[in-house]
Amino acid sequence: MAVFPPSLPFHRPRIPRAPRSGTPRSRVLPRPRTVRRTAAHDRTLARDLAVPLGAVAAALLATALLLTGRTGHATRPSHAAVTLAVALAVFALLTLLVSALARPLLMPVVALVSWMFYDGFVLHQRSDLAFQQPDRTGLLVLLLAGAAGAGCAAAVRSLRRRRAR
Repeated sequence: MAVFPPSLPFHRPRIPRAPRSGTPRSRVLPRPRTVRRTAAHDRTLARDLAVPLGAVAAALLATALLLTGRTGHATRPSHAAVTLAVALAVFALLTLLVSALARPLLMPVVALVSWMFYDGFVLHQRSDLAFQQPDRTGLLVLLLAGAAGAGCAAAVRSLRRRRAR
């Protein structure tokens, strides 16, 4: 049977040695390291879960709009335009909030998921995706809202980093 030596600790402190002159060796203890925590380390799980939770929020929002009848299929054309504008504004606000929480590289994904729910269930109630003028306008508005959310979040993070220094 093989006997293994006891395992060493994962992190052994580095002990600096005295110079090799004629002086006796003295043990010099290292200075304790301070770990600087920033707010970015505390929010990693929220940043990773922002896209799935944003998709769930967009699905719930589309369901709520369908149940309340606030989609673009009203009896009068003027009411349809107003309800579409309100629905697009609510989806833009949702996209702004989710893209502010998500990682900046995922902003196009957030806007695209939000647009798919808006276009498929609010503009076209049978989950059809099209790319005509209202669809392109909705995609542009949601991309701009996502960019605004990601830009605001980046500005807040840079201010926090400056204050931490």
